[in-house]
Amino acid sequence: MSSADHFRADKYLWSVRLFKTRSFAAEACRKGKVIIEGIPVKPSRIIKPGEIIVIIRPPVNYSYLVIDFPKSRVSAKIVSEYIEDKTSAEELAKLKMQESFFIKRDKGTGRPTKKERRVIDKLRDA
Repeated sequence: MSSADHFRADKYLWSVRLFKTRSFAAEACRKGKVIIEGIPVKPSRIIKPGEIIVIIRPPVNYSYLVIDFPKSRVSAKIVSEYIEDKTSAEELAKLKMQESFFIKRDKGTGRPTKKERRVIDKLRDA
């Protein structure tokens, strides 16, 4: 192991780039969006190698295997040395389904008019 035999949950999630800031990681923990062994964790929860972390980001529940601990925040290129993505194909398919739900609009066209909005709503309901 590199720096220690344990790491705080919020610090680990931030250091392996699963969250943009440590504050966002701590907030996700407090809101019950980070789960280890079926239990929502606090930001101060000690993480050990071999544990599976589930992060709930609707519509997908991402799963990651803890491999090792970095000394500090690591570059995106070497994140795979510290964490392994175990998210199932079914979960990732949910993400693809959600992307197809949104209608693509050209940049600069502004908000839809009331008439355009009605047409969009009809298309979604059909």
